[in-house]
Amino acid sequence: MLKQRTRQSISILFTLALIGVVALPVMARAATGSQPNILLLYADDQRDHTLGCAGHPIVKTPNIDRLADQGVRFENAFVSTSTCWVGRSSLFTGCYERKHLYRVTPGPLSPALCETSYFAVLKKAGYRTGHLGKEHVNLAKESASMMFDVRRRLGRNPFFKKQPDGSMRHETQILGDWGIEFLKEQPKGQPFCLQLSFNATHAEDGDKRPGIGHFPWPKVTNGMYEDQQMPLPPLSDPAIYESQPDFLKQSINRQRFFWRWDTPEKYQTNMRAYFRMISGIDHVMGRLVAELEKQGLADNTVIIYTADNGYYLGDRGFAGKWTHYEQSLRVPLVVYDPRLPKDKRGRVLPQFALNSDLASTMIDLAGLPTPDAHTGRSLVHLLQGKAVADWRKDFLCEFLAVPVTIPRWEGVRGTDWVYARYYADGTDKPPFEFLHDLKNDPDQLKNLATTQDNRPVLMRMRQRCDELVAEVGPPMKDVKPTQRNRKNKGSAGK
Repeated sequence: MLKQRTRQSISILFTLALIGVVALPVMARAATGSQPNILLLYADDQRDHTLGCAGHPIVKTPNIDRLADQGVRFENAFVSTSTCWVGRSSLFTGCYERKHLYRVTPGPLSPALCETSYFAVLKKAGYRTGHLGKEHVNLAKESASMMFDVRRRLGRNPFFKKQPDGSMRHETQILGDWGIEFLKEQPKGQPFCLQLSFNATHAEDGDKRPGIGHFPWPKVTNGMYEDQQMPLPPLSDPAIYESQPDFLKQSINRQRFFWRWDTPEKYQTNMRAYFRMISGIDHVMGRLVAELEKQGLADNTVIIYTADNGYYLGDRGFAGKWTHYEQSLRVPLVVYDPRLPKDKRGRVLPQFALNSDLASTMIDLAGLPTPDAHTGRSLVHLLQGKAVADWRKDFLCEFLAVPVTIPRWEGVRGTDWVYARYYADGTDKPPFEFLHDLKNDPDQLKNLATTQDNRPVLMRMRQRCDELVAEVGPPMKDVKPTQRNRKNKGSAGK
């Protein structure tokens, strides 16, 4: 009987390994006291709810779910600016867009802020650092040299790349290959920080064909979700779109709605394809975890999963991101630290976590001081289950760089209220304001900015927005995007 059970166990483990689903260790071995390795998987265009561990009824992400079950998930994780290049710039530098001003001002990402990036700080401290995949940030040669030991860029358009043997391989799987290669080459006794930045789940904007054209998925997820009916977005009532101000109704959010969500057939086809892209990233996560186990690195490697911005899946009659609404700003964030004691695992934390916090967090995990230049804060105490009495109750959110396609705006996301002001007609005219009561209107369907009863709240949120802006950068009237960015109409979609 014992031999039969042993054979059954080996068979199960072998099957899981083949599909890239490898169980993480239930209990980490005794901590060695060495600095942890850090592995960051960074998805593109993924909202917080599109994970199994976040309660999504359809999308399958067993490997990421396992990380959350044995780690920590932040249910209130946000980006402060919802677009690809700012998400990456804020992640690298640990700063709000208002401070790094990438693509608002000309030139590469601030070399001074790159010097205090988590890559540069960790590399200087002896880490082997690697960035694989999508960058979408112009780095000066000196900055890149300071940040990366290994740098391999990979874009989409197309997602499938021809291999030396003539076969076609998806960008997501190629990044998995490169990540495994990095781990195999890791010198013993040296810690590493590796980031895989996926182009998935970004649509192939130049190909409007529903399904494999617009959301190309890796072959490993072929057939997934094929017979499942995709639920409609909860905010799909046309009246919600009609309630928006003209500058949003005529924005790129609406233009791209007709690329991917405007008919029932297109919606069903594209949602299945989009979910296959997410499951493809999850598959790579399983492959990487298996390789960490194989190399004996799993028990000292912190794994982080997050995304560069939220995403409209037809909600409000929109596509894309770029706005102040929850669908745009919310992202997934899962952190697995094998060194955490058993009673600190499987928690879902309510505190606000920002994309700019991750730089400080990774530096803190390495036992190093957080640079003064960072506007983010380390999440380590929260991960460890320690009380942080002065944790943020609100944060600055904004969009500055491409006023041609998305009006510039700034605002505050608090625990109970959301405030945003859009400079749709330039900074010489009064902005259009939004005020949402999250307790009574969590879907942000009512704009209370013009109601007299809420005037005191509006004044308080205006002042708070001014305070948060003043802490990190210039006021909106002094933020003047370069002429290149004013003309670059297509750039907002990247």
